[in-house]
Amino acid sequence: MTVDAAPRGLVLVVEDEPAIADLVRLYLTRDGFGVHLERDGAAGLAAARRLRPVACVLDIALPALTGTEVCRRLREAGDWTPVIFLTARDDEVDRVVGLELGADDYVTKPFSPRELVARVRAVLRRTAGTPEGTGLPRIVGAVALDPTRRTVTVAGAPVQLTSTEFDLLAHLMARPGRVFTREELLAGVWGYAAHAGTRTVDVHVAQVRAKLGAAGVIRTHRGVGYSADG
Repeated sequence: MTVDAAPRGLVLVVEDEPAIADLVRLYLTRDGFGVHLERDGAAGLAAARRLRPVACVLDIALPALTGTEVCRRLREAGDWTPVIFLTARDDEVDRVVGLELGADDYVTKPFSPRELVARVRAVLRRTAGTPEGTGLPRIVGAVALDPTRRTVTVAGAPVQLTSTEFDLLAHLMARPGRVFTREELLAGVWGYAAHAGTRTVDVHVAQVRAKLGAAGVIRTHRGVGYSADG
């Protein structure tokens, strides 16, 4: 089911619990988004490929294909549409796996639909915006980042990052050597308070490091946070 008249773009929602799906649709449409609903992962994957939504909201525990498998197949196909997972409160392993597969964020059940809408808007701002309010290229060690083109290279070779991974790296590289706490990164990159949990920061840092390879520009400051150093 698709809702038309969507000035903010179309969001794909894949959720097998009708009450939750209808509530998410209601609040997203109130905020100006179009919504297409699917009830299982296989249909959701097909819809993502067919409709090219601006964002996907995926329940992790879906029939046919899990939400993490949908995300994995999208990323393997080079589709970097922002993905937000809906997860059960005790599914930390699934949340971490989802983030490692390239998801941008997650919301735990039960959740406030207003919070979910805010998360969708935040990830779309990160995708479209220029981090730190400047388009000047940044270079730390062998890593070069262009905020305007939203590209990253290591020793001249392009590196593919999700929108959230890119903004995390851009935030760190905007002030080389400056140590950011996890709470500061959560607020500055994700745009919400620390009570949402800082584990997502650690997972995304690990993913960025893995993609940058031997460049090693992100430094851990034990018990404090992270910095970008050449």
